[in-house]
Amino acid sequence: MGRFIGRIHAVGAVRPFRDRPSLDLASFGEEPRDYLLTNGFLPADLADAWKGVAQLALDGIRRCYDRAGDVRTLRLHGDCHAGNVLWTDDGPHFVDFDDCRTGPAVQDLWMLLSGDRPAMQGQLTDVLAGYEDFCEFDLRELNLVEALRTLRMIHYSAWIARRWDDPAFPAAFPWFGSQRYWQDQILDLREQVGRLDEPPLTPA
Repeated sequence: MGRFIGRIHAVGAVRPFRDRPSLDLASFGEEPRDYLLTNGFLPADLADAWKGVAQLALDGIRRCYDRAGDVRTLRLHGDCHAGNVLWTDDGPHFVDFDDCRTGPAVQDLWMLLSGDRPAMQGQLTDVLAGYEDFCEFDLRELNLVEALRTLRMIHYSAWIARRWDDPAFPAAFPWFGSQRYWQDQILDLREQVGRLDEPPLTPA
């Protein structure tokens, strides 16, 4: 997996996208937050709590970006998780390039990691060993892992909300908009706020 993504990024770094947007704090955090709040998707009794924890999360994300510094951006798959990988006898093949964006390389790596911290460190070591056969990785980007995870959470809620008028979406996501959904989102964001100031993941 690491070697394949390294090959994708080696090509992605050659030139920028012509039309695709960037993955950044504004487009994946601030704008989705504002969309959800201004279009009435949150229950009235939970809106202030979600707004407050979302702001704390965005502040923490800014600190993560400050710690990472001026990292390189390139053309990404953008949604690189195991569900978007098909395996054949020849190895992995990536599908669903709908979310291609410009962003830091680590966006295509962090979603491959799972489990507790030691497990993720081991997985990261293996992925980077293959990745760097084809593309150099800047370890400063590891400061962005929890920031990108948090941005994905906020963006995902807005992604569903924007499509709610499509009859397929209420059928596919019946829990969206419920009291329980937003309570869970508030709790999950609170947990992320704490993680944003923890030391970054490092290879084992």
